[in-house]
Amino acid sequence: MNTEFFSALDALEKEKGIPKQYMLERVEAALISAYKRESGASNVKVVIDETKNDIRVYQQLEVVETVEDPSTQISLADAHNISRRYDIGMTVDVELKPKNFRRLSAQTAKQVIIQGIREAERGMKIKGYEDKKEEIITATVIRIDPENGNVVVDTGTSIATLLKSEQIPGETFKEGSHVKVFVTEVHKESKGPLVTLSRTHAGLVKRLFEIEIPEIQDGTVIIKGVTREAGSRSKVAVMSRDESVDPIGACVGNRSIRINAITEELNGERIDVVKFSEAPEEFIASALSPANVKEVIIDGERSCKVFVEPDQLSLAIGKEGQNARLAAKLTGYKIDIKVNENE
Repeated sequence: MNTEFFSALDALEKEKGIPKQYMLERVEAALISAYKRESGASNVKVVIDETKNDIRVYQQLEVVETVEDPSTQISLADAHNISRRYDIGMTVDVELKPKNFRRLSAQTAKQVIIQGIREAERGMKIKGYEDKKEEIITATVIRIDPENGNVVVDTGTSIATLLKSEQIPGETFKEGSHVKVFVTEVHKESKGPLVTLSRTHAGLVKRLFEIEIPEIQDGTVIIKGVTREAGSRSKVAVMSRDESVDPIGACVGNRSIRINAITEELNGERIDVVKFSEAPEEFIASALSPANVKEVIIDGERSCKVFVEPDQLSLAIGKEGQNARLAAKLTGYKIDIKVNENE
């Protein structure tokens, strides 16, 4: 059994990345517990020798002048029969060779290995997801629930669910197709990691920009903020560290090829790329794109009045107030849009 056991641990470390020492510690603790339960002894020690592929069990006895409890004590004379180095108060390890220890150790080792594999695999899955938190992963659609619209996907690490509420409104999925999802949360559960996937989170837009735009990857262009109403419209504020690089042009790309790739991934969602500025008046005016702003007046700590030409009013406000709403979220300012100062 011992040779097979140690060989199995070597294979687990090599194939599944489960540390051999971790498993040995688990087996040792389990064997002690199993032997105590079966024998009733409390002072038991198990020693696993990797070099010799050997497992031994010992009873630990305290050296005393007069033995009152033979299950926990040994006389000095008997201890000296083992070794002259022992003295009163020291502990002697007496090897036990119970008849059923081999059977017990084999059963226990098997159970621990199975449990250890499960726990280690759960741990690796959790670690795998924790590394991907707030990142985009590509998942394969396995099944679409016809009743609630939830989509079951294979992330490559485990099976997870993209809830209907986390899907872009109006998008459809096909079994076997690939979909990019944003990992928002990772929770440790007894059965494994429970992850929250999203296609509506603003982080998905931010990560797509980082993937598609080389100037963002190399740090030349920086994303300063993203606000989004999934399936309809997003606003992304960007700035450039290099005066010779236009941050908006870099994100849009030649013939809009870069921004179109992102829009396509987001099921046609419209994206406004706006220029960030430390000056709130400039940033607010830019955030209200595509409307042309005449003037911005800061009239409070986080509030402002924005003046536009009459033909720009509906564009600045947007359908059902969406453009103004997204601009307000992006800038952190309450925006009051007016046609002119007299109104």
